[in-house]
Amino acid sequence: MDDSGIKKQNWDVKETELFLEILKELDMKKCLDGRKVRNNKLFKVAHRRMTAAGYHRSVDQLKFRWKLLKSAYYKCKREPDSPAPTKIQGWWRYEKTMIAIMESRHPLVGAGVNSDRNDEVTEDSDGEASMLPWPQPCADNSTQNLDLIIKMDPEMDSQLKIGFIGAGNMAFGIAKGILSGNVLPVNVKVSAPSSRNLGRFQELGIPITHSNIEVVCGSDVVFVAVKPHLVPPVLSEISQHVTDRHIIVSVAAGVTLSTLEELLPENTVAIRLMPNLPCLVQEGALLFARGSHAKQEDGALLRSLLHRCGLVEEGPEAWIDIHTGLSGSGVAFVYLFAEALAEGAVKMGMPSALAHSIASQTVLGAGRLLRDSGKHPAQLRSEVCTPGGTTIYGLHTLEQGGVRASTMSAVESATERARELGRKSAAGCRK
Repeated sequence: MDDSGIKKQNWDVKETELFLEILKELDMKKCLDGRKVRNNKLFKVAHRRMTAAGYHRSVDQLKFRWKLLKSAYYKCKREPDSPAPTKIQGWWRYEKTMIAIMESRHPLVGAGVNSDRNDEVTEDSDGEASMLPWPQPCADNSTQNLDLIIKMDPEMDSQLKIGFIGAGNMAFGIAKGILSGNVLPVNVKVSAPSSRNLGRFQELGIPITHSNIEVVCGSDVVFVAVKPHLVPPVLSEISQHVTDRHIIVSVAAGVTLSTLEELLPENTVAIRLMPNLPCLVQEGALLFARGSHAKQEDGALLRSLLHRCGLVEEGPEAWIDIHTGLSGSGVAFVYLFAEALAEGAVKMGMPSALAHSIASQTVLGAGRLLRDSGKHPAQLRSEVCTPGGTTIYGLHTLEQGGVRASTMSAVESATERARELGRKSAAGCRK
C-alpha cells in the first residue's frame, strides 16, 4: 500500500519540534504549569494544529509523546552527567525547548493547585514528577483561572459571545473567519440600522438586530465596524452598557485609541484593529494595537479569534495608519495592477475574460509564493529574469513608467490620509 501521503509512525525531528512549540505557546500564553499541559482540552487544540500542519496523530499519541519527553527531562535533571535518554531519539535537540517549558512555569493558583499536584504525580506514575520543587504561584497571575485560560482560545471553548455593530464587508469577513473556528453562529450577533446587509449574516446562521445596545449587552467582545464619523454617536449610545467584562474592538480607519478611550467608560479595554478586504476569503492582513487598559491576554484572545481570517499581527498604534496605506488601501493598488496586466494582454490579442482570469491567478500565485517562500521580493523577481529575456524587457518598461516610485507614493498618500482622518476624529470628539 502506498503510504507516501501519511507521516511515518516514528516521530521525526521536525514533527517533534512543531509539537513542542505548540505546547509551549499554549502553556506560556495561558499561564499553565508546564507539567499540566496534559489537560485534555489543551491537547485537543494541539491535535487540531498538528493535523492542520499535516501530522495525523491521535490525542492519546500526543499525550504519550509528551510523557516520554517529560521522562527524558526528569532523567537529565536527576542524572545530568548520564547519557541522553535512549527512549527519545535525539533528546538533545529538544532539551532547550523542554527547559523553556518546564522551568518557566506559571501554575494555576487557588485551592485547586494542591490537588492538581497530586493529579500530576498520579498521572505520570513514573516516580519522576517529584524530582523538581513545586513552583510557587506568580503574584501577577493571581487572578488567572481555568475558565479564563479556556476562554482565551475559542477553539477550546465555543461559548464566547461576539457582537458586531455594523454589517459591512469588514464585519462580514471577520465574522466568516471567526465562524470557521469553533465559535457557533448562535453566539454571534450583528446590528445595523437597516436590513440591507443583514441577510448574508442570516445565511450564516447569525442572529441579527437593529439594536446596538442589545448587541453590547449580550457580548463579551464587540467589534465596532462602522464608518469613522459614526463612531462617536455609536459609542455614546452604548457607553453606559459597556462593563469591565467587555473588549471593544474598533475597525474604523483613523479613529485613535485615545479617542476611543475618551468616548468609552473609564478603564474600558479598547483595541484598534485594521483588517483588509481579503478577510472575506480568509486571506486578510490584520494589524491591531492595544489600548492603555488592554492586557496581553486581551490581545491573545483577539489573535485567537481572528487567526482564521488571515495574517494577524500586533504592533504600536503608530503602525496602524501605515498598515492602512500598505494593506487596507494596497488591495486596491493590486487590483489596479491586475487590471492593467489583463488589459495589456487584451491589447496583444487575448480575449478579455481569459486575460482577467489569468491575471487574477498570476497575482494569487505570486502572492502565495512570496508569502510561503520567505524570500525577499527582489530575490524572487531576479529568479524570473533571464539574461536578455522577456521579463527584464518588461521590467525595464515598468521602471521607465515610474511604477516603483508611484507605488511608494501611493502608500505614503494613503497613510497621510489615514492620519488626517485620525486628527479630524480627535478634533470632533473634543467638540
